[in-house]
Amino acid sequence: MPQASLLGQTKARLRRLGLRARKGLGQHFLIDREVMRMVVAAAGLTPQDVVIEVGPGLGFMTAELARRAGRVIAVELDSRLADALKQCPADNITIINEDILHIEPATLVGAPGYKVVANLPYYITSAVLRHFLEASATPRLMVVMVQKEVARAIAARAGRMSLLSVSVQLYGQPEIVSYVPANSFYPAPEVDSAILRITLHARPAVAAENTGVFFKLVRAGFTASRKQLANSLAQGLEMAKGQVLPMLEEAGIAPQRRAETLTLEEWVWLWQVYRRNRPC
Repeated sequence: MPQASLLGQTKARLRRLGLRARKGLGQHFLIDREVMRMVVAAAGLTPQDVVIEVGPGLGFMTAELARRAGRVIAVELDSRLADALKQCPADNITIINEDILHIEPATLVGAPGYKVVANLPYYITSAVLRHFLEASATPRLMVVMVQKEVARAIAARAGRMSLLSVSVQLYGQPEIVSYVPANSFYPAPEVDSAILRITLHARPAVAAENTGVFFKLVRAGFTASRKQLANSLAQGLEMAKGQVLPMLEEAGIAPQRRAETLTLEEWVWLWQVYRRNRPC
């Protein structure tokens, strides 16, 4: 007998459980098997891998991950879905009914080196990425489904950089694996999505204790991104332009450039100069 479509299985499971997608939680269930295969393949799983899955929903992706990984920790905020997932126990799957933003990853996995797979509600994308990228125990790889335009912003290169792209690329190398049309989900969202893979650096270019000052500088640069960098920095850092110009010169950055044109490496150079010269 041919396997029922994932849409059919999704609707049937929702009916059996007496559930509906909760708009307030941004729930859109993946119903495209080919997209699911691409997500799992992008994670490059082995029996040695520990995976944290954020938002397992009805558990179809969870089952695919568990077939390939040694252990899957599925964190689901919706207590109704979490209870349903617990009714189908598997030896290598653990269901956690909590908000991932309230859990320190180290308490789930103990050490860095795990992988994250997630179909993220659009409204918490940035917060979840930051939560893992800045954690004491970081993953070595993240494969996340996010809004298409957000994925493009994160993976942008010099000329189209933003505070978001700098914030992610400081910690890892993002890559868009594939775009995903809205009709790959039930109910369909209003916009298309993308599979984004982030391979984390062994060590960020800026140490954790210095990221506060680093991002203060970057935020200042993007205060008025259409302005020349010297003017944006002077405004954002509340410094005289005469103080900003020597810093840019020392970093080898022309003052008339705009923030979106700087590479991550140039931001790091500028931060090193700023750290030495910033007012106390």
